[in-house]
Amino acid sequence: MALFDLFRRRKPGGPEVMRARLEGAMAKRRLRGWNPPLENINALVASGGPRLLARSRELVVTNGYAANACEAFAANLVGDGIKPSSLITDAGLRDQVQKLWLAWTDEADADGLTDFYGLQAMAAREIFVGGECFVRLRPRRAEDGLLVPLQLQLLQSEMLPFEKTETDPNGNRIRCGIEFDLIGRRVAYHFRRRHPGDRTDQRVAVPETVRVPAEEVLHIYRPIDAGQIRGLPHVAPAMVRLFLLDQYDDAELDRKKTAAMFAGFITKSAPEDLMMGESEADLDGAAIASLEPGTMQVLLPGEDVKFSSPADVGGGYEAFQYRTLLAISASLGLPYHLVTGDVRQANYSSLRAELVEFRRRIGQLQHGVMAHQLCRPIWRRWLETAVLSGALVSDPVTARPVQWIPPRWDWVDPLKDIQAQVLAMEAGLTSRRKVVEATGYDIEEVDRENASDAKRAADLGLTFRASSCETQGARATPTRQPDLSDGAEDDDGDDPTGTDRTNPQE
Repeated sequence: MALFDLFRRRKPGGPEVMRARLEGAMAKRRLRGWNPPLENINALVASGGPRLLARSRELVVTNGYAANACEAFAANLVGDGIKPSSLITDAGLRDQVQKLWLAWTDEADADGLTDFYGLQAMAAREIFVGGECFVRLRPRRAEDGLLVPLQLQLLQSEMLPFEKTETDPNGNRIRCGIEFDLIGRRVAYHFRRRHPGDRTDQRVAVPETVRVPAEEVLHIYRPIDAGQIRGLPHVAPAMVRLFLLDQYDDAELDRKKTAAMFAGFITKSAPEDLMMGESEADLDGAAIASLEPGTMQVLLPGEDVKFSSPADVGGGYEAFQYRTLLAISASLGLPYHLVTGDVRQANYSSLRAELVEFRRRIGQLQHGVMAHQLCRPIWRRWLETAVLSGALVSDPVTARPVQWIPPRWDWVDPLKDIQAQVLAMEAGLTSRRKVVEATGYDIEEVDRENASDAKRAADLGLTFRASSCETQGARATPTRQPDLSDGAEDDDGDDPTGTDRTNPQE
């Protein structure tokens, strides 16, 4: 019976057919050598995190493209700051909170080097280079003289050891320096007392790490996999190409430099005779003859001069560089012109389409990482500290509602973009608050400034073409003036087009 089974036609839809449909799971021919290990991202970060971090930091310091990409990433992610707009209904309390926050931002940095929005930019750079950043909330004493006794200390990724994976005596698990309780909540961070690469700090630390409660630490990173506990550098997908391209450019530059140093080569039948301008031979027996402008050298019989003609980089150099940098830009998730500064092959449509997609990605990081992990917890702790210290008389829960406004996007075509927003407001598709906040400003502040400007202009008897309190609709510039001879006007002189001919630009 088994012999006849060999010749029996198999029914379609068996396991072999199902596996054939999953081409990526095939193990024949060209995919036979592709056998990646099925490892969790936390295991990969724990094993390769320190080396990846060291290489990333070196690239951003030594590679021009990586450095430019890092600055472009931070500038677009936080710009001049992701700022709060309080949603408190009490106008007086809202103004008090906003003014106190603005004054405190200058004192927020524990190192005293920048303000709160400068710390945001530093955190954005750390996300690009190290994949993560730690912010330690440092309460201060009343005698320190701060408006709100709270400051922020930024810690690099190296301060939390990747190799610290063990079980704490209290039964909690410590994974890559982070302590978790029995149900998986973060309860503490085990930071190093000094940076492992800082040779200027020679403090003797016993023990080497210090346990900091989780409620005093903010861990800022972009999780790309479920269950990920440590961040990966944003530059990681492009690191290899950046490193190899930098080596190639250096080798090409050295080759051209070496070739340019040799103008020509002289062949002589009598090596002991010196030519005009020739120096004595060195220890290796090589002599050099200088060539000056206007020199006419008379060669003896048997002597010959051959000028150097070094090979050029070739016509494919630019195309190779463009494709390589294009792949690097795609790996970084940044537009090509932001990484290279090259806009020769771009036009209005391509730049606009590229920026629209890029801004969607940046918007995810602004709201899901910077606002959620950094700004909101700091706002809550700042309100609690301000109330406890007496700097603010209010209920922290009542004053907590806030909206974080990301930096404005510069318009590609200001006239069309503004007209589109005005049309959207007039059609009821959006609110004026949303339009103003898209510019990166608080609508309350804008309205106060408009009211102040209008009052000052009225007191001084000034009139302008368009005051700040008037509603300006979307106006289109007419292409030509209406012809009065073709019956464009009615008998009563009214213009049916509704266009004021005295000011065609209105």
